[in-house]
This record gives sequence, structure tokens and C-alpha cells, in this order.
Amino acid sequence: MKKFLALLLAMTMVMALVACGGDPKPTEPTTPPADTQQPADADPAPADPEPAPAGASEITLWTYPIGDWGTEATVKTLTDAFTAETGIAVKVEYLAYADGDDKVNTAITAKSTPDLIMEGPERLVANWGANGYLVDLKDMFDDTDMAEINAVNEGVMNACTHTNGAIYEYPLVMTAHCMAVNLDAFKEAGADQYLNLDTHTWTTDDFIKAVEALYSHYNATVGAVFCAGQGGDQGTRALVNNLYGGTFTNAEHTQYTWDDPLNIQALEQLKSMNGIEFDASLAGGDEIAKFYQGALKMAFCWNIAQQLDPNGAKTGAEKTVTGEQIAFMSFPSQDGNSKLQGGIWGFGIFDNGDQARIDAAKQFIKFMCDSAHTVDAVQAARYFAVRNSAEGTDLSTIWADNAIMNEYTKLMPFLGDYYQVTTGWAGARTEWWNMLQEVGAGNDIAQSVANHVAAANTAAG
Repeated sequence: MKKFLALLLAMTMVMALVACGGDPKPTEPTTPPADTQQPADADPAPADPEPAPAGASEITLWTYPIGDWGTEATVKTLTDAFTAETGIAVKVEYLAYADGDDKVNTAITAKSTPDLIMEGPERLVANWGANGYLVDLKDMFDDTDMAEINAVNEGVMNACTHTNGAIYEYPLVMTAHCMAVNLDAFKEAGADQYLNLDTHTWTTDDFIKAVEALYSHYNATVGAVFCAGQGGDQGTRALVNNLYGGTFTNAEHTQYTWDDPLNIQALEQLKSMNGIEFDASLAGGDEIAKFYQGALKMAFCWNIAQQLDPNGAKTGAEKTVTGEQIAFMSFPSQDGNSKLQGGIWGFGIFDNGDQARIDAAKQFIKFMCDSAHTVDAVQAARYFAVRNSAEGTDLSTIWADNAIMNEYTKLMPFLGDYYQVTTGWAGARTEWWNMLQEVGAGNDIAQSVANHVAAANTAAG
């Protein structure tokens, strides 16, 4: 009797709820997301007690080895700070330049690209952005952002913006590429008189005289025009372009111009010099290694990262393996005011069709590039901030306690046009080093240049 009365009471309460419109079940069936659907004969999953939080809970980042952005321990510190502040986890994959492009292209084909990728405009803007794979980030820049970036270098935003008006890279850091000399070897050969170590500049005539003095003293190759592949080719381009003032592309970045007679003059000069060798067995990294070991007395593939840690050997800043002093230098030019090839690195977002993940990726970018945390992100890259301030945080004194970085800022005003965003860039790089190989082999220089620049322009359309 007691059980019967309890059952009757329960039924009465349910009917009362229905009469008051309090049915706890929805009137329309709901379908779980595809990855959580269960077979029809499975037991129903219990309902969540609270609605799921809005937005993505995890994003993926692929990063090329830009300073310590290629070091897991450093990146984990940065991403942990982001997760602690936003609740968004970051899964990171580290790319190498040797095969990173292949991995990204495979992911594009398989429609499995990451949310974020960290690299420079030649890939983000001229390649993946131009081909429609990246999100336009224009809505992330207000007038203050633009002013803070342009106050440092107006060329940065130009490099990050496609000709269609879309911005495919949110920049974080930049640097000027340069060359380096073994200062002890120069002094021993009496060639240091041709260096202006206060400004880190020299003229074309001084360069020629220095090579003559070094070769006379050592009777060996002192500098290598490396051309085994594209690695480090910004060095050989800057060397050839600056020697007599030639250009690599037109100002509109629509055509390759290294058939400029001034470039041909530079190639003829280099080919004629005792002590300078066109070496088809070396790429940029190989040249750096030979310079670090003392076999070469100058390196054309250099930047601040190398100056701080030559050859990544951690045996002392600004020193060769035997302890000789390394001095960084701009490339020689007729008036000493060379135009240096620059590097700009930042983030792009792949358009995977998931707005929540895109929004989370934008949060990550703002956290790293435009907040109080930008100091840490810049220091991890070991380059220079592209802006002078970020949300009220002064970025101009990031390297105030680093004498080498401070001295290197003398080269930053020499940054030239960021022409790496020219259409057909990947093919042009191949044509360049193949052309250098032919010059080294003794082929007619003007003809080799004409053939390869024509091929580059044909590929570029």
C-alpha cells in the first residue's frame, strides 16, 4: 500500500508540471556533433549539466625555426601563458626549412592545415595567401596599430599586404641580413683599413682592395659565392645588387630585373677576382660553417642570430671556433649606403572554415604581437620588434641591456625593398642559383643572366 501511494504521488507531481508548462524535455530532438554521434542502438549519452563554453578550446600552430620560436621549451612558456589567460590550448609543430614547405603543401592537399603558421611574407603573402589559403587579417589593424608599425618601417605593412589589398601576415619581428668578416684575419692581412667599423659599412673599392690584400696574404679563397641551392641566397643577391647598384625586381614587384647591366657588371667583377670563388658545392649554411671554422675570411650569409650565436655552436658570441673576432658588415656599395635584404616574420591564419578557431587564432596573434606579452614573444625570436609600442607597452628598449643587439641596430636604417613578395618567387630563386652555377662554370655571363631572368619572368606570368 505504501509503494502504491508513493507512485500515485509521483504521477500527480509530473502532471502538475506539465500543466504549468514545465516539461523538462525539449519539444524538438537535438543532434550531437558528428564526432559525438552514437549508433541508434546505443544507450543515450547523459546530458551535459552546463552548456559548453563558446569558442574553440584548442588551436594548432606550426612554426619555422625563427630564433627560439623553433625551441620547444621556449615556445611552451609562451603558449602556456596564453592558455592561462584565455583557456585556449595550443598544439605546436616545429618545421624545418629543409622540408617545412613540403609538409605545409601536403597538409593543404589533405585539407589538414594548422590554424596558425609563423613565417615571412614570401610564404604567407606571395604563396599561401596569394593562392587563397589564408584569412585576410585586415580587420585586426586599427589606426594605432598601423601608426606604431609604420613609425619603425613603412615597408613592413607593404610586405604583409597582397596586391589584392588583403593582409595575410600579422608581423612580429624583423631584421636586416648582412655579411660578416673575420676581423683578426683582416688585421693580419692589413685589410682592416678598408672597413668602417663605426658604421659597419664599406665601399665597393674598399671591398675589392680588401679581397686583394687577403688573397695576397693567405693565397686561398677568402669568400665564396655559394650556389648549391637556394639556402641563404639573400646573401648572394644582396652582394650582386649592391656592388654597383643593380636591382632584383621592379618597384611594383611584377618583374625580375637581375639582367640589369649593373648586376652583370657585378658578376663580371666577382668572377674576375682572385680570392672569390663561385662554389656550387655550398649553400648558405655550408658557407657559414666554413667561415666559422676559419676556412673563409668573410661570409655573405649573416644576420643578428649568427652574430649572437655563430653557427649555432654556443661557443661564444661574435667568435669563430678558434676564438677569432667576427665583425658584421653591410654589403659593399659604391657610396657605402647599401640596401640590405630584410627579414620579416609573423603569423598567418589558414582558412579552415571554422570561425571559432579563426577567432581563437586571432586572439593568439594579438596576445603575442600586440599586448604586454609582446616583449617575451620578440625576445624569443631574437630579432627586432616591428612596432615601437604594443597596447601601451614600450618595445623600443627591449634590447637595451644587450650591447650586440644595440650595435646591430645601426644596420636597420639600411633595410631595402622587400621584393620577396614578387609573383613566382619560388621559381625565381631556383633560376638565380642555377644562373650563379653557370657563371662559376665559365659560361657567358650576360647570356646566362638573360636566359634565367627570362625563365623567371615567364613563370611569374
